[in-house]
Amino acid sequence: VEASMERAVQKRQVLYLCVFLGMSWASAEPLRYFVAEETERGSFLANLASDLGLGAGQLSARGSRIVSDQSIQFLLLNLLTGDLLLNEKLDREELCGPTEPCVLPFQLLLEKPFQIFRAELWVRDINDHSPVFLDTEIPLKILESTTPGTAFLLESAQDSDVGNNSLRNYAISPNAYFHINVRDSGEGTIYPELVLDQVLDREEIPELSLTLTAVDGGSPPRSGTALVRILVVDINDNAPEFVQSLYKVQMPEDSPIGSRVVAVSARDLDTGSNGEIVYAFFYATERILKTFQLNSTSGSLHLKGELNYEAIQTYTLTIQAKDGGGLSGKCTVVVEVTDVNDNPPELLMSSFTSPIAENSPETVVAVFRIRDKDSGNNGKMVCSIHDDLPFVLKPSVENFYTLMTEKPLDRERNTEYNITITVTDLGSPKLKTEHSITVLVSDVNDNAPAFTQTSYTLFVPENNSPASVSSLFLFSVLLFVAVRLCRRDRAASGGRCSVTEGHFPGHLVDVSGTGSLSRSYQYEICLTGGSGTTSEFKFLKPIIPNLLPQSTRKEVEENPSFRNNVGF
Repeated sequence: VEASMERAVQKRQVLYLCVFLGMSWASAEPLRYFVAEETERGSFLANLASDLGLGAGQLSARGSRIVSDQSIQFLLLNLLTGDLLLNEKLDREELCGPTEPCVLPFQLLLEKPFQIFRAELWVRDINDHSPVFLDTEIPLKILESTTPGTAFLLESAQDSDVGNNSLRNYAISPNAYFHINVRDSGEGTIYPELVLDQVLDREEIPELSLTLTAVDGGSPPRSGTALVRILVVDINDNAPEFVQSLYKVQMPEDSPIGSRVVAVSARDLDTGSNGEIVYAFFYATERILKTFQLNSTSGSLHLKGELNYEAIQTYTLTIQAKDGGGLSGKCTVVVEVTDVNDNPPELLMSSFTSPIAENSPETVVAVFRIRDKDSGNNGKMVCSIHDDLPFVLKPSVENFYTLMTEKPLDRERNTEYNITITVTDLGSPKLKTEHSITVLVSDVNDNAPAFTQTSYTLFVPENNSPASVSSLFLFSVLLFVAVRLCRRDRAASGGRCSVTEGHFPGHLVDVSGTGSLSRSYQYEICLTGGSGTTSEFKFLKPIIPNLLPQSTRKEVEENPSFRNNVGF
């Protein structure tokens, strides 16, 4: 007993050590690996086993796997060598859009024993996109009386690359009337202004065509062009001015399509066509054009597509007001998308073990993680199971949970457990997800044979024929009792029960002659299960005279086929 207790303490110490090491690694800074976008599939990234200090073959022996929140399996782990390979050619713009840096977190999950290592794959941008103008031709009307130094806003180009590979400069084709001034919007983008250098004469030059070039900062640089077509018109001395230069609006992500976002307003002191204002997007990405619609006459901004807080939290729009004379002004509209609880929690099962032995306390049954795409309280989650189950949920890092047995199980009481894991968020209204698993319990030989009674009594009239208490009758009773005993532990003892040798007489009652029973008979029988454990049983047959009427006399021979070993 002391040796078994010592082994149990040692096992528990090893378990605590593994859990402590797993928690310390999981809480440490994640490993970082870098790869350039568009790198070929199968490229070597690092030796993960070496970086984690694991020996050869440990990754395979411990049931290692790579898990991440990405919809594609972008990494591949060689369990034999420990090499971390690129499983897919990555497009940084598709994965992260304008976000920089582009970081793809993942985890290395080891099941035996349970341990988690955090890591990150940083995807570096390459200059694989050229600046592009949404319109290849930009019309511009300029009054001939416009004062030199006046600046005219031009459409910005778009570049999907980030960092040094993003849009860096603008240039205009050589001419005597204009130059380009590059402005920073303060929101991470630049836009060009066409600045007038000298007075225009409509009678001399009614129209000009210039080439606007957008250049990025890559090596070698990429560029895109648009044609600026300038029409010189008669005087218009007032440009439109917005009532506000900045509009800030909050919109719930579940706002229906067609909802009004805001109405911008500009004014122009000119009359006639020079005072007629037309509203339009000045700088708009394809995503903005798919999401919002602007009334060119009223300046009312409406939803054209659905909002999704989990994808985009803020939209920044620049709206231009242009009058009939070609002068324009601009304002900025910032639309902040607010989160609603529209995503139920998710449960992702990593491993599941069934059946489990009934004598296995603190055994890991399942490993899973939970997630919720919402934010704030809408994204906070609570994980639970029913209290009346002999199982317990233990939280880990990165929203991982382990389902463990809380105490030894009893297969004779429950051969299986149906467990429902419920994950509920803290939003309003609360959303929940339920995941059901069935855990089978395997048997161990933990029950000795047991009689339903400790003694059995049979009454026989003292002057009755000896044949009335025949060996066949008593054997039938014993056989019935033995069957009842064996049913309970048939699986544990291999399906057999036995009567031990040397304790059972060759006959129950000597009926070789005729006459009356001279005394009471008492037999002690020991039934043995397959494991060697025993249970004693006494069969008593006292003689109580004159209690029962006498039966007719019959001679019964001793049953020669009775054996000390009975199989079922």
